[in-house]
Amino acid sequence: MYFVQKDVQITPHYFQDDGRVPNSAFPLLVYRGALSLPADDPARAFEQVFAANRWSRSWRDGIYPFHHYHATAHEVLGIARGSAEVCMGGEQGARLTIGPGDVMVIPAGVGHKNLGASADLLVVGAYPDGQHPDLCRDSASEHEHALDHIPNVPMPDSDPVFGMAGGLVTVWKRETRCTPLTQPTDLRKFELRADATR
Repeated sequence: MYFVQKDVQITPHYFQDDGRVPNSAFPLLVYRGALSLPADDPARAFEQVFAANRWSRSWRDGIYPFHHYHATAHEVLGIARGSAEVCMGGEQGARLTIGPGDVMVIPAGVGHKNLGASADLLVVGAYPDGQHPDLCRDSASEHEHALDHIPNVPMPDSDPVFGMAGGLVTVWKRETRCTPLTQPTDLRKFELRADATR
């Protein structure tokens, strides 16, 4: 699609289970400037790209100002307007600044929280076809509930931006199920390049 940029930088972030937010064996993926946005209706660009790649149930809103995650679905967030500082992966996770055109692919179980945003923040969210999100907060009781559900969330058939051409299809391809991290692991951060040519 013409909205999708070429040579998009994708940065994976890995998070450990902290006892309150389960996180995931899959990394959070952050796509910087993934889409070029039209001035008149930037949210529509995300909706069209996500839908074309079989990510549906889209919505327009912001990001909750408390730690939360989904145990029954992966999620994609596209920043249509404004900017925000977010905390990803729970209280000890990563603090990121996101802005127009950016995309975050959030595995089931990975925490996210809005730490502060511009007044004009507009976010488009969506989920892989067939997946229905719940809403869990960072607590020991909900953590136990989540551990029962996250392993049953299937890997998406396609990336919300690049379809079958890259993104999570490349980074997550060795995994067939999303399982929480139960053993310590090194937090890793590295950069990939995605060829967005279609």
